[in-house]
This record gives sequence, structure tokens and C-alpha cells, in this order.
Amino acid sequence: MEIKNRIAMAPMANLGLIDKEGTLTKRAIDYYVERAKGGTGLIITGAVKVENPIQFLATASELTEHVHAFGSKIFIQVTFGLGRSGAPAFLEGPPVAPSAIPNYWDPTITCRELTTQEVETMVKRCGEAAHIAREAGFDGMEIHAMHEGYLLDQFTIALFNRRTDKYGGDLKGRLTLPIEIVSEIKKHAGRDFPVGLRYSIKSYIKDWRQGGLPNENFEEMGRDLDEGLQAAKIIEEAGYDFLDADNGTYDAWYWAHPPVYMEHGCYLPFTDQLKKTVKIPIIVAGRMDIPELAEKALSEGKLDMVGIGRGLLTDAEWPKKVYNNEPEKIRPCIGCHDGCLGRMFLGKPESCTVNPAVGREKEYAIEPAHTRKNIMIIGGGVAGMEAARVAQLRGHRITLYEKTDKLGGHLIEACVPDFKDDEKRLLKWYENEMKALNINVKFNTEVTLNMIKSENPDAVIIATGSNPVTLNIPGINMGNVTGAGDLLLGKKTVGESVAVIGGGLVGCETALWLAKQHKKVTIIEALGNLLSAGRPVPHSNKIMLIDLLKFYKVDTITDTCLLEVREGSIVTMNKNFEKKTFNIDSVVIAVGYRPNNSLYNSLIREMFEVYPIGDSREAANYMNAIWDAYDVARNI
Repeated sequence: MEIKNRIAMAPMANLGLIDKEGTLTKRAIDYYVERAKGGTGLIITGAVKVENPIQFLATASELTEHVHAFGSKIFIQVTFGLGRSGAPAFLEGPPVAPSAIPNYWDPTITCRELTTQEVETMVKRCGEAAHIAREAGFDGMEIHAMHEGYLLDQFTIALFNRRTDKYGGDLKGRLTLPIEIVSEIKKHAGRDFPVGLRYSIKSYIKDWRQGGLPNENFEEMGRDLDEGLQAAKIIEEAGYDFLDADNGTYDAWYWAHPPVYMEHGCYLPFTDQLKKTVKIPIIVAGRMDIPELAEKALSEGKLDMVGIGRGLLTDAEWPKKVYNNEPEKIRPCIGCHDGCLGRMFLGKPESCTVNPAVGREKEYAIEPAHTRKNIMIIGGGVAGMEAARVAQLRGHRITLYEKTDKLGGHLIEACVPDFKDDEKRLLKWYENEMKALNINVKFNTEVTLNMIKSENPDAVIIATGSNPVTLNIPGINMGNVTGAGDLLLGKKTVGESVAVIGGGLVGCETALWLAKQHKKVTIIEALGNLLSAGRPVPHSNKIMLIDLLKFYKVDTITDTCLLEVREGSIVTMNKNFEKKTFNIDSVVIAVGYRPNNSLYNSLIREMFEVYPIGDSREAANYMNAIWDAYDVARNI
């Protein structure tokens, strides 16, 4: 099979794109076709159930026809199931697994062991699915998955597989299931129908429900690198035509779904060795969305095809912009997972923090305005810039007012830690968009109610952001106290021992940044757990950040409030009303933000078409800011 370039859309969950009958919706077709239009050579769909009924054929055929019209190939990914990784709340019945092992999400629940006959039936379903897929026009199939600790992967890992039938035993025995699957597929779909395997080279399991960090020394309890390479040879001999390679399991979910804290190209040291072990093509994702990195990996022979997942959510035209040598125009993924994976746990459809149109490409398309309006946008943070971008694209006359001499708002300080380079890329992208669209920006201008009345705009978008919450306690104004924002911006410095007050996302990330500078850091959090207040932090990001804090020896004190700041110490009180004094050089306050909405509250009495967006409406996160801005600017 010939593919027009070496760019593959990595498979991602079809959240909100599959109906209750298991068939693809119109939204799914629009979603994949948008990536084909953008130039992606190979699209691999998110996993669909292997037992899907024949009616799947109808909508799937429409999808493949549209994708082929743009010169792209499309493989369908079929899943064997979740096994112990299935969240009980999402399952119709009790979780199943190769053996009676604990469920990942609720270890008090023991999974039911599948019978030999049940497994054999699933193998037959794979053959039937392949026949339907070929009839529907798919160019190939990827099996989900001998990766990430899903059901098929559980059969191949000794920690999870304690069977005594043909599907258990030594490595060759544990690989019986994926071997039978490819044989059954080839029998029904033909030897010329490409079949690949989503494949984790190394599990990174340090213990049950505990992953291992990069560069951390630990004993691998899952599949180690040597076994991963050995298994790959056996898989290749069984007839698989390609491997879609990565690392990780649910126990180490930040490997399978690398967040902002994981390096770009995080799988390359492993896939480089895999490439030397097998002859079949290797697709590699893992934050490969920086063009120079992808090109270098290809030129060095570390992979055969670059897998782009979230990078094709943020920008469906990633291939086109790379081809045209316009990398500065690529809207970057910031590794937050809020808009994509995080929404799964909230029971919401997949989308994207920085691209709200994902998963609803037609409904959320930017269309020209019917009536051209004069719009004042007040505030040059993320929300203000996004509103200006969308409104300008629609043909409105825009003036963006920023009270400082820089665009970015809180994004400026968020870019400072060494692990936040993706947010630097987002800020640069917005700055480039403001210039490319020739948006009228007035810096060093603080807008007043009288100024708005004088300008008499048709609409006003308030994007004045938020202010840090302050604490009214003794000593809070002492010189050894600073807000997290001022610290990150270099307005204040800290000593060798630091107490970070607040264990939310800002507090934890600031603590990690300080600990990486060899500061002795203690987080003091009023609630019972870190990262538990405000908008939920997606699971992959949350567990990696917590593991990194432990790795860098950040102390954590929960159920405790700050009572007083003194010179060289602080006084705290826990939930049992017990006071304690700590010797601390510096205190960093990170207890949240409040909307800066005073201008909106004054203006709403004067005119109808005024819209508060982002933090000025509700202090939350980038998704809140960008989605507010997109919605309002798209509809004015």
C-alpha cells in the first residue's frame, strides 16, 4: 500500500462520535474528513467495538469515501475490550480480565476471568469485523491493543495473566491471543489487507496502580524492554504488517497519554531499538507534533511514520502547514488533556482546549458575519486574543485594548517553568495571529466606562481576566511573602526553604518548578488532597504531577490552613485545630483567582451587547477562556 506522506493520525477515542448502535455519526465523518483535507496521509480511527453490527457498514462506507476523495488512506481500529482498565461506572456489567485481578479504578472489585470459549468467540468476531471493514472501504485495520494495559495487553503480561489454558503460560503462550487474532483477520479479509497492532514496548508498572517516571530506577512489574523487543519479533512472525508503538499502561497512564510534563518524542529511545529489532514498519506518536523533531526522527531512521494525535486536534492542517514551511502557523497542543481525554471522565464528547471546533467541525465552523460590527475587546489575555482572532476572521471591525505593554495575561507567567514550553508556543502562536490578521491592538490603555461610551461600539467583549486571591492573616504583607504570579514573573525571589500555600494546579506546578531549582518545598493545602479543587485536572496530568512532586521530594501537608506568617517561620492549623510552627524562609501564595469583573458590572447597566468571557466571567482554565471567546465571537 502506498501512502502519500509519512504522517499518520494517531487513534484517539471516539467520544461523542459513535451512536448507541455503535455506528459512526455525521460528526465523526466531518471530524475525520477535516484531517484528510488538511493533508494527513493515513488516518487511524479511534477504537470501535469488535462486535459492531452490520449496520456499521453504512456510515463507515460514507466515511471512507469522503476520506479517499482527499487522497488519504484510512484504517479502522477495533478494540478487544477494556478488561481491568474499564471504569465500573462506564460498564454495563462487572469488569472482565484474563484472570481474577483487581479493577484498576476500584481495586475492591475483582474482575471476572473470561472463559476459553468466550475468548475464542472474540477472536472469531475479529475476523467478522475485518470482513465488514474491508466491505466498508477501509484500507486496513489496527488491533486495539497490546498496549496501555487494555484487555488484549493484559493477556500478554504475566502480572495480569495467570491462566492455565492455551492463552496463558510463558511469553509465547501469553501471545497466543494476538497471534490468533491476526490469523483470523487474514483468513476473512485476505493476505493483502494490512493489519497492525497498537503496541507498548515497555509497561512502566512500578506497582499495582503506580507508574514509573522517566529516568526513575525501579523494578518493572509489567513488560520490560527486553521482553517487549522479544514479543515484537514473535508478533512480526505471526503476520502483523506494522506496529503502532508507544509505552505505558493505565498504571502508568502518563506514558500512554503524555501530558505537558512529558518530553516531546518521549518514545523515541525505545522505538529506535524496536526499529532495529523488526523489519515491518513502525508508527510512533508520543508528542511528535514539533515538525523539526518529527523530521529528525524520520531522517535518523527511528521510525517509518510519524503519528500525530492531539496535534491534529489542535490543527487539522498540521501536514499542510509543514508542507508549506509555515510551522509558525501551527496551533500547538499544550498537553493539558482538558478538552480531549479529560472530558471522557465528565461524560462529555471529545474536543480540544485550543480548538473548540473539534468533534463538531460543521456546527462550529467560523462563518462570515451577516452584519459587520464595531467591537471593543478589553483585555489581551488568551480570551481576548481568541475573541479578536475569531471576530476578525468573520469580518468584524476589531479593536483590542490591553492595559500593559504585552499580550498574554496570565499565560505570560504560566510560560516560565521549564516544563511549560508548549504554553510558550501557544503565546507565540496568538501573537503571530494578531499580526497576521492585522488586528488593531492598543497597548498601555486601561479602558473606562466613559471611554466605552465615547467610542459607542456595537458590542463589547470583556476579557479583563482575574486577580489572585489574597489571604487576610497576620504577616501576609511581610517581605518574605509573594504571590505565585509575581514569583514566576521575577518580581520577587524566594529563599532556600519555601512554603507554597495552595495545592491546586498553580500551587503544585510552582512547587515543582521550585523543587527542580533545588529548593526545599512544602505544599500546604486546606483540603484533603492535592489538585482536588476547581475544574478537575485530567487523570494523566494529575497522577504524573503528583508523582513528580514525590520524585523531587516536595513535602505535602493537607487538611491544613495558614494562620500567620512570621520572619523565618509560619504558623498553621490542621482540621483538628492543632497549631504547628514551621521554619520557612519564604511563602508563596497560590490559593486561586477571582474574576476581575468590575467593568462588566458597570457596563451591563449601560448597554445590552456586552459579554464577559474567560476569567472575567469565571476564573478557571485555558479551555474556559478559549471556548468562551470562540462561542461569543462566532455568534456576534
